Amino acid sequence: MKRTTDIINIGSIDQIPAIEAIRSIPRERKLKLVFEKSVQSKRKTVGQNLKDNLLGFQIGIDTVEPEIHIAKLITDQEIEGNQSFFEQCAKDYRQLGEELIFKLVDQLDLVLNRDFPLETFNSLKGEEQQSGEMGDWHYYLHGFHCAFKNVGTGQFIEVPLVFGLEFGDLDPYFFMDFIKSTPKYQPIPVDIFEDYADGARINEKMISLGKFEKINSNVAGRYGTVVTNRQKVEIKSYLELNKLYGEQKSQNKKQPFNFWRLIGLKK
Repeated sequence: MKRTTDIINIGSIDQIPAIEAIRSIPRERKLKLVFEKSVQSKRKTVGQNLKDNLLGFQIGIDTVEPEIHIAKLITDQEIEGNQSFFEQCAKDYRQLGEELIFKLVDQLDLVLNRDFPLETFNSLKGEEQQSGEMGDWHYYLHGFHCAFKNVGTGQFIEVPLVFGLEFGDLDPYFFMDFIKSTPKYQPIPVDIFEDYADGARINEKMISLGKFEKINSNVAGRYGTVVTNRQKVEIKSYLELNKLYGEQKSQNKKQPFNFWRLIGLKK
């Protein structure tokens, strides 16, 4: 379902819709408040007030145009009513991500670092093998992920590489992109309009329901979200990796060992 946008020109503060009126709008509609010159100086104050009073909404204060964009996000009730769907999507994401990574390792004849997969793929960045074809899939290594797109169906998945052998981290934007691009999920049982913001609310609510849980990453200060009902794997911390590889390289006395420098991510 497509969203419609209602445009309201604001010539005075009195023309700003009441909070209760905004709360009552359906998710299929967005509001765009366009501030006339006489009240443009009030825009940021108004926007902050809307953010403070409209939980469950996305409030966008345009940094260039004199506008505020208001969108209602997916509700707790909608998430609860579709929790089994989102849980299955998370399981599918995890399974497919694992399958694709191991197939890519085999195709490229790599030795997978099972503690820290990013180390295996990091050396390919900037090289010809950073992207390519793998059967029906196109892959592209970037950042902390490997992106895969099915050239036939358009299905898209970003597989994380910084959680050991756990490949089911559900980044809100990537998770929604996966759901929207997976043919077997169509039609999706609930509308998703704001990929990142709706995805973040889904993750938060699913965590509170016990269906998802947070996990730590190999990278300090980073964490992920995964489906709770899974075969759990060990994820070594930054300190554990530095100690493990430091012991292996202890013969090098010239400078203190730093695992992140070794793989090209200076810390």
